[in-house]
Amino acid sequence: MNEQLPIPGAPEAVAPVTDHHAATMALRQFLRAHPRVVLLTGAGCSTESGIPDYRGPDGAWRQRRPIQYQDFVRSEQARRRYWARSMRGYPLMARAEPNATHRWVAAHEARGGVELLVTQNVDGLHARAGSGAHVELHGRIADVVCLDCGARGARADVQRRLERSNPALDGPRPETIAPDGDAHVEDAALETFVVPDCERCGGMLKPDVVFFGESVPRERVDRTRAALQRADALLVLGSSLMVFS
Repeated sequence: MNEQLPIPGAPEAVAPVTDHHAATMALRQFLRAHPRVVLLTGAGCSTESGIPDYRGPDGAWRQRRPIQYQDFVRSEQARRRYWARSMRGYPLMARAEPNATHRWVAAHEARGGVELLVTQNVDGLHARAGSGAHVELHGRIADVVCLDCGARGARADVQRRLERSNPALDGPRPETIAPDGDAHVEDAALETFVVPDCERCGGMLKPDVVFFGESVPRERVDRTRAALQRADALLVLGSSLMVFS
């Protein structure tokens, strides 16, 4: 996630409003003054759907830092750790349902108030809430891609293969699941863990998401920048804005 998206003519930061009624009125006034916005959403939009966010109120990381791209492609042990944790955490992602924030975003888009919806989230909940064409900066956890032959497939199919190959792995622990579907697994369980490979070529499978240390695809960046140039303002929902993307 190495791209920064400059905001042309961005105003100075405004202190957050803590009173719910005051915040609602401030948002309404903002949207009346800016009838066509780019909406940028982050992990905080999905917490009410049961998916934790990455950071606490002070911006500090919760528990562990996500896997790095270079570690994933270079280290078999890193891939075992990723897929074991993902096997345990993915069911929570698959069961998550859109919440009021996702539905509000879809409704505001339907009213014509959104130039473009851009999300940092990989959970696919905006689409399930009814949002139309939008930019998923970091991809979707529901998809997988082979890094060798480029074949794409469904993460749900890989989950079934993981469960058949690794029946001894315990079930999920919801308190340790992260926004990318990763959950804690004891190191001892990794020794015999079977990593899934591409059914077409036997190559390396990766979730079709942008790992830390990996670049956001150029077309997503360009589309977002173009929308920012056309829009009246940028409205950020549920993001600390502490990653470069």
